[in-house]
Amino acid sequence: MENKIYGYVRVSSSDQNEDRPMMALHKVNVPEKNIYMDKLSGKDFNRPQYKKLVKKLKPGDLLYILSIDRLGRNYEEIQNQWRVLTKEVGIDICVLDMPLLDTRNGKDLMGTFIADLVLQILSFVAQSERENIRRRQQEGIAAAKAKGIKFGRPPLPLPDNFHEVHQAWRNKKMTLQQAAEACGMPEGTFYGKARKFENSE
Repeated sequence: MENKIYGYVRVSSSDQNEDRPMMALHKVNVPEKNIYMDKLSGKDFNRPQYKKLVKKLKPGDLLYILSIDRLGRNYEEIQNQWRVLTKEVGIDICVLDMPLLDTRNGKDLMGTFIADLVLQILSFVAQSERENIRRRQQEGIAAAKAKGIKFGRPPLPLPDNFHEVHQAWRNKKMTLQQAAEACGMPEGTFYGKARKFENSE
């Protein structure tokens, strides 16, 4: 049975541009039907197209990826997936941006050692970058909040009848459920808005 060539592309939801990895895979003659792409974060390997690809792979097949962070951004999981694909499934992997990570070359002990070392360094860098991105996002959100920038949808204005309904509810002329229904909102929302209204008075 002839060995097949596959390609895998992952683009995060914040970076939708798949042109560069697709062009790189076409350059090495990966058939279009053998290219699998996920538009998901690299935090884990729970990705539909990746799972579909792994089921297709047979011993001796070749998998191209553009760079190690496109495979994933979790240090331990990258190491584990690499071991599963190369040792258990028995395929070769070529990382186009890093020629040292091509399991077709250097099958001897030294070649394997160098590839393993490079893989460890790059997967560590991939996870570090993911953590840095998350930290920068959190710092950006904190800085924006400090400047008074609000996140999420703006609160809806109170309905016209809120004040009289609130008064009736406080005077025990209506139950919480009746008051909430009269204002067309869930009980929890009505109660929260009532407390906020009372605190602002």
